[in-house]
Amino acid sequence: MNAEEYRSIISNAIDREVEAYTFYRTVREKVTDENLKNLFNELAGEESNHRKTLEGLQMKEPGKLGFDTKRDYKVADALETPPLSADLKPLDGLVIAIRKELDAMQMYTQLASLSVDPDQMALFESLASMERGHKARLEDIYTNMAFPEAW
Repeated sequence: MNAEEYRSIISNAIDREVEAYTFYRTVREKVTDENLKNLFNELAGEESNHRKTLEGLQMKEPGKLGFDTKRDYKVADALETPPLSADLKPLDGLVIAIRKELDAMQMYTQLASLSVDPDQMALFESLASMERGHKARLEDIYTNMAFPEAW
């Protein structure tokens, strides 16, 4: 992999973090529940931090490059992704968010598995772990809202 290909991969990852940030800010404005507003605001901040981390990595001159997980309810596997709309229901917002976190987690996991540089591998594994944590947190909220216990 040459420096241009490396920068392209990092640029794509940055674009996905910006997309996730924009999504969380948009959803935050569409939901009425204050707890969900706070959650989506917090997730937007974390995605912004991921972007900054990747931008820092992109600014470094890549050395010799070469390419050769927490609880999972599999909610994203079982549900269709609803459209983003003005009357978005909280559960639909959570499903979209879970799906986005799954996509990001899979992208970073794949990049880590292909990395041969230990620092690069550690960075991608760390980002995948953060996204996995976001997904697990969102799935916990989803399962508690979608399947409340009936007494």
